[in-house]
Amino acid sequence: MSDSIFVNTLKGEKTNRPPVWFMRQAGRVLPSYLKLREQYSFSELMASPELAAKVTLLPVHDLGVDAAILFSDILVIPVALGMNLDFTDSGPKFGKALKDIGDPLSTLSPDASKLEYIYRAIDEVNRTKPDNTPLIGFCGAPFTTLCYMVQGLSSNHTFPEAVALLYKEKALANKLLDLITELSVEYAVNQVRHGISAFQIFETHAGLIPSDLYFEMVMPHVRKISAAVMEAGCPVIFLPKGLGTGIANIQPDDTNFLSIDWQTPIGVARKLVHKEIGLQGNLDPRLLMADQVTISATLEKYITFGSEHQDWIFNLGHGFIPGIPFENARMVVDWIKQTNWKRN
Repeated sequence: MSDSIFVNTLKGEKTNRPPVWFMRQAGRVLPSYLKLREQYSFSELMASPELAAKVTLLPVHDLGVDAAILFSDILVIPVALGMNLDFTDSGPKFGKALKDIGDPLSTLSPDASKLEYIYRAIDEVNRTKPDNTPLIGFCGAPFTTLCYMVQGLSSNHTFPEAVALLYKEKALANKLLDLITELSVEYAVNQVRHGISAFQIFETHAGLIPSDLYFEMVMPHVRKISAAVMEAGCPVIFLPKGLGTGIANIQPDDTNFLSIDWQTPIGVARKLVHKEIGLQGNLDPRLLMADQVTISATLEKYITFGSEHQDWIFNLGHGFIPGIPFENARMVVDWIKQTNWKRN
C-alpha cells in the first residue's frame, strides 16, 4: 500500500495533491448503487459479504476516489448489544428505544458474534479491491450511538431525552457509554485485524452538548477506542461534528487526523488544532447541489491551503446528502486530481 496517496498522507509523506474520498460515498448519489437497491434491501446488502464488498468498491470505480469506506452502519453496535433494530426501506427503526424501558441496562448484553458478518465483508473487499486501494473501517462514537439508542429514530435530531440523560442520570449515562465503548473497541480492533488501512470514528452529534461536557463525559470513551486502534497499528480519523472551538482541545494521542465540519473554515481549524494532528474536510456537502461553475469557484479557495499543508485529506464536512447529482460528485474528484496544488 506504499503507493496509495491516502495512506502516504496519513503517514505524513509528501504527495503532489491531497487524497480525496467522501463520507457516505457508498450509496446515495451512485446510479449503480440505486440500481442494486432495486434488487436488494439495505439489510440484504449489508448482510451479504459479497454484496457489501461490491457496494464498498462502487465509488472507487464510479467516482475515482482514493479510498473505500466499508459499507455498513453505525447502528450495528446497538444490535450487537441486544436491541431490536430493523433496517427498513424508510430507514432504521428500533423496536423499543431505551427511553421507553424502565431499566435499560438490564436489556443490554453484548454479543460480539453478531458482528462477524462485517469482518467477512472486509475480507471480501480486500480480496476483490483494486491494488493499492485502501479500505477505511469505522464505528459510531459512543455519544452519537447512545443518542440513537436512547431516543430511537425520529425526525427530532436534537435527541432531547439522550441529552437530558447526561444531566439527570450521569451514572447511568456513563454505564451505557461504557457498554458501547467496550464493544466498539473489540469491533474496531477486529476490523484492523482483518486488514483495514484506517479507522474513522463518527461523532455526528458532538455539537448537541457544550464542549466542556463533551470532554468530561464523552471524550474519555472516544480515547479508549482511538487508543486501541492506534495500539493495533492503524491510524485514526475522528469526526466530532459541531464541536466548534472545542477542537482545540483534541490532542495527538486522541487521533491522527481530525475531520472538520463545514461550520469551521479549514484555515481557522488549522490554527486551532494541534499541529501534529492532520486535517480532513471540510466542503459543505450542500454545495454539490449547485452548478459546476459555482462548485469550481469554491474549490479554488482550497488551493492555497492545500499547497501549504501536506497533512490534509480532501473530504466533505459531513456525508453525501440525497439529491446530489452524480456528475457533480465525479467532477469534484476529477478537479482534485487535475488541479495544480503547487506543492513542488
